[in-house]
Amino acid sequence: MLDLNDFRYFVQVVDRGGFTAAAGALKVPTSTLSYRVQQLEKELGIALLARTSRAVTMTDAGREFYKHAIAMLERADEAEMSVRQRQLEPAGVVRYTTAPAIAQFAMPDMLNDFLRKYPKVTLIQHVSQQFADIVTDRYDIAIRGHSGPLPDSNLVKRALAEVPWFLFAAPAYLKEHGEPSQPTDLATHAGLLVEHSNLEPRWQLFSIKEDVTIEVALEAAPRIVGTCFHTLRNSTLAGLGIVALPGYICRDEVRSGLLKRVLPDWIAAHSSITALMPNRGGMSAAARAFVDHITAAFPAAVAPG
Repeated sequence: MLDLNDFRYFVQVVDRGGFTAAAGALKVPTSTLSYRVQQLEKELGIALLARTSRAVTMTDAGREFYKHAIAMLERADEAEMSVRQRQLEPAGVVRYTTAPAIAQFAMPDMLNDFLRKYPKVTLIQHVSQQFADIVTDRYDIAIRGHSGPLPDSNLVKRALAEVPWFLFAAPAYLKEHGEPSQPTDLATHAGLLVEHSNLEPRWQLFSIKEDVTIEVALEAAPRIVGTCFHTLRNSTLAGLGIVALPGYICRDEVRSGLLKRVLPDWIAAHSSITALMPNRGGMSAAARAFVDHITAAFPAAVAPG
């Protein structure tokens, strides 16, 4: 195993054009520096430097080794910085972007807990249905809900929670129109639907007990199709129809009896919440603390019941 210090010694000799200058910068004897580079060459079994009385130059092997040595030292420095940042009290600004439903229904309590825990951190929140370009727009973190895999990218991904969707209706609606006993019964019920681009309004249900998927077309036009989960939940509470929403959005209403799960052996969608970050090495202590905090908090925040 090569000594990482020898990589640093070799790079300094190259960057400063000789052993004497490098020894002065490193504050080690020239003889020690020369010996360590010779031992590195011996371990590798090849000359990295061509030495003359006037100059020190890299061999072809030395040039190749120099590129890898630089990369390795940069990674070592990033690792050291990352650990040292954890010892600092998080402070400064953290900019994050997320969708309205996650901001409104999942994150309020965890944000308050974070701000109480880290009084020197300021959060800048951006809420939008559209996915922001977090690199171009200089966000530290994007928190995204998604039903399928996220596109491949150079962004760092961190899973936060799995979020099942369920069917809900108000007891008054079910008393008036009857409660579905099987998925096909949904065809005749009033639908309150989340808008999905380029998809016909319909129900798609997945059995909890077995690997079965059923699609049900509505016999009548849905009462409402939209992207605002708050609006859809309110219309459901008003007894206007049946809705499919992430379980945590209607959790309190189910507990209080204002809403009821419909077809409890079925779910309406599989979805996930993931944090995306531009890179690991450049994260501030504040951003790292925020990611660690929400990673711990999200599973309970979006638990369906």
